[in-house]
Amino acid sequence: MDLFADLEKIVKHNVSMAEHTWFRLGGPAKYFVEPTSEDELLEVVRRCHENNVPIYILGRGSNLLVADKGVDGVVLRLSNPCFNLIEFHGENTVRAGAGTDLSVLLGECARKGLSGLECVAGIPGTVGGAVKINAGGRFGDIGNVAQSVKLMDSSGYRFERTRPDIFFGYRMTNIMAKFILGAEFNMTPDDPEQIGRMIKEVWMLKKNTQPMNSRNAGCVFKNQRAISAGALIDKAGLKGTKIGGASISERHANFIVAQDGATSQDVLDLIEHVRRAVRDRFDMELELEIEVWQ
Repeated sequence: MDLFADLEKIVKHNVSMAEHTWFRLGGPAKYFVEPTSEDELLEVVRRCHENNVPIYILGRGSNLLVADKGVDGVVLRLSNPCFNLIEFHGENTVRAGAGTDLSVLLGECARKGLSGLECVAGIPGTVGGAVKINAGGRFGDIGNVAQSVKLMDSSGYRFERTRPDIFFGYRMTNIMAKFILGAEFNMTPDDPEQIGRMIKEVWMLKKNTQPMNSRNAGCVFKNQRAISAGALIDKAGLKGTKIGGASISERHANFIVAQDGATSQDVLDLIEHVRRAVRDRFDMELELEIEVWQ
């Protein structure tokens, strides 16, 4: 029996994941599914659950490394406009679907004179992915303004969690549900020009300190005990280290850059090399910030 009989219009087969990640690496996904409604999403999730088919959630692929062999399961992307809706309520509330591009949401909020999301400026992700990992940086995290999250579990049950039941920590939340469908944010009214200046400041900082024009997945490792992972890697003398077509950025040591001819295995080997070197030098275990599908 065809797993996706009567859903063929939203399913593609053997889609190269290199086309959907910022590393431009990775083998094919057995199924690549883009639902056009929540009901279709629920049906896909139900069938996968009943047939023990793994599901991988794809946003913009900006913090993702996919193995060279690809993904033996379903890659699910909420790219349809129904998952990208932005709604403003009252003076300071905005709701956004999980597939909403962060830059689009940030721009809409700035035009409305609503502050609170400037911390995600320059992060090429979606609302769902940003909430899942509590994306942000030195200017704050998205969890600071998130008030509720709409969710779906692996069996297709839809529900909502709100503050104070949601905990946002450093690059993590206590959300256990497999699928984030959307989120609501509590913003602060402010001068649109001032918001624009702050967005530009955050974006310029990233541009001046990160290798933004290269094939990378952002910061590879989480910071440790208030110590920058990049600083640890730099002190270990690893800047510029190469394995195959993967190298540690000379601009920011917590970035791995994929050169022409690189493979996902090159990146994985370099990740392990960095971990060993930092462990041997500082007796500290680096934890991945990027997601790896193997």
